[in-house]
This record gives sequence, C-alpha cells and structure tokens, in this order.
Amino acid sequence: MNNQNIEEKISFTPTNNDRLAKLCGQFDENLHFIEKRLQVNIAPRSGSFKINGPAAGVMKAAKILKDLYAKTERTSEISLDDIHLLLGDRLADILPYSTELPEEKIEILNKAGRLTPKSDNQRDYLQAIKHYPITFGIGPAGTGKTFLAVAMAVDALQKDLVHKIILTRPAVEAGERLGYLPGDLAQKVDPYLRPLYDALYEMLGAEQVIKLMTKNRIELAPLAYMRGRTLNNAFIILDEGQNTTREQMKMFLTRIGFGSIAVVTGDITQIDLPRQVPSGLIHALDVLKKVEDIHTTYFEGKDAVRHPIVQRVIRAYEQYDDEHNQ
Repeated sequence: MNNQNIEEKISFTPTNNDRLAKLCGQFDENLHFIEKRLQVNIAPRSGSFKINGPAAGVMKAAKILKDLYAKTERTSEISLDDIHLLLGDRLADILPYSTELPEEKIEILNKAGRLTPKSDNQRDYLQAIKHYPITFGIGPAGTGKTFLAVAMAVDALQKDLVHKIILTRPAVEAGERLGYLPGDLAQKVDPYLRPLYDALYEMLGAEQVIKLMTKNRIELAPLAYMRGRTLNNAFIILDEGQNTTREQMKMFLTRIGFGSIAVVTGDITQIDLPRQVPSGLIHALDVLKKVEDIHTTYFEGKDAVRHPIVQRVIRAYEQYDDEHNQ
C-alpha cells in the first residue's frame, strides 16, 4: 500500500450549486465523514475539490466524490448511508484486512491518562479493533479485554468516528431470579452492567458519562435489548460473550450496520450457562474462523495487567487444568 502523501484536484463543470450542496451535505458533513474514514483532507473551492493525504485514500476519495456527484443528478439528498455503501465497496483497498496487522504505535489519551498496550497480545488486539469491523478478544480476567475495548470506543466517539457507544452484556445469572430482585427492570439489570460503567467512569468521569448517556451517545443495555435493531455508526462492545447462547451471538453479530465497529470479549473458561446449553462464543469462533474481516486475539495469563497476584492465580488455574485434563 502506498502511504506517500499526494494532492489531487477534481472539478465538476459547468458549476451547479444545487448539486454541489447535495454532495457536500449540511455544514459539509458528507465531506467531513469521508475525510475521517479515508484519513484525507478535502478542501472545496467553487466547483472543485482539493484532496490531500495518503495516496490510496486520496484516489479513493476522488472516486467516491465523482460517484456521489453523479448520484446528485437523480436524488434530492446524499445520505451517510449512500457514502457507507461506496466506502463498503472500497474501504478494504485502503485499510486491507489481513492476518498480518501493520506495525504501528497505538496510544489512547483520555481522563485515565495515556494508555498504551502492555503486551504483544494487547497491541495485536488494539490494532485489530482499529482495522477490522469485528474483533474477538478471548482470554482470562485481568488481561485488558474489556478495558481496552472501552478505551478504543471512547477514543472513536471523541474523534467523531462513530455517533454512539453501545455496551452490552448477557444477564445470564439473572434468569428466573431477575424477577425477585428489587426495583424496576433497569435497576435489576444494572449489577450485570456495572463493570462497563466502571470502565467508562475511569475513561471519562461520571459526570461526562451521565451527560453522554442523557444525549443517547452512550447506551448500556442487556443483550436482549439488541434484538430487532440495526446499529449504524456505532462502536458496539459485547462483554462476557462466553455467556451468550448460539442464538444470542448470531443475533448480536447480525445487528452490525454501516460504519460500526464490534468487539466481543469473553473468557471461555468461565462459562455460567446451564451445563446443557452450549456457549455462543465458542460456537461463533468455530463458525467464523474462515470468514474474512474478522480477527481474534487470544490473551494469556502473562497479559494480565492487574495486581501481580492475578497472574499467579491465572497460571495456577491453567496448570491445574492441564494436569487434571490429561
């Protein structure tokens, strides 16, 4: 892939201001969206557009602008879905999905400070989230699966790469006992979402989280609430994926819409489903292992970033399982 920066200028003549206005969108939102997705800069100048950036992105942006301008002749409005469709055809040429992720520095800045990967697996995970539409993070507790995914989600929201964050978990432990818990439904499921709240509070602060939730920019909900929805322009995290059924996992993965990023985390050694119910996460890893554009990072005990005793606990359990499963 050619990463050299170039400049390209395209013009639409004779000048038609109505069609140019449709192309650019209100407050140039269509141009800004293309800029963010293709990592280029687009400067409109009375019927012409100057595009700067990496060669691959510039050439694709020019092609998409031409396609969209042609579309303005037969439509009253250019929507973000129209752009998504064109990007969907061509984005893989710019950010090619591959089993070999690019070597790049990953750094996330937020209220929690400057976050960087602490291990090779964490680096692989963050790079995968950046370059793949669906990423699975599999491994024991304390390895950063959920925390890093939330950090990437917050970063994407703050950079306007997505319109909202959706965090979800299966409330497996609830089952029939959910009805016996006090309060309304939101209060009943809140304990199962608490780890996600904790990560958000650390990244943004409680006040900002509440503000964004009020504006519907952040949504936390049990997995059952995802049914029947199509989630566009969102960063979606399914935590504790090992506790989904096959049907729930398929339902979740088929909710993903245009411009969305999905991350599924889970520990396949900590399944809380009834013994006779197979894990949807284990099933998905088998079903999807040959599907392109999906990446799986497997974490190990050595990736644990909690108290050092956590690594020793994980190693002890792994050794015990190895000895008793022989």
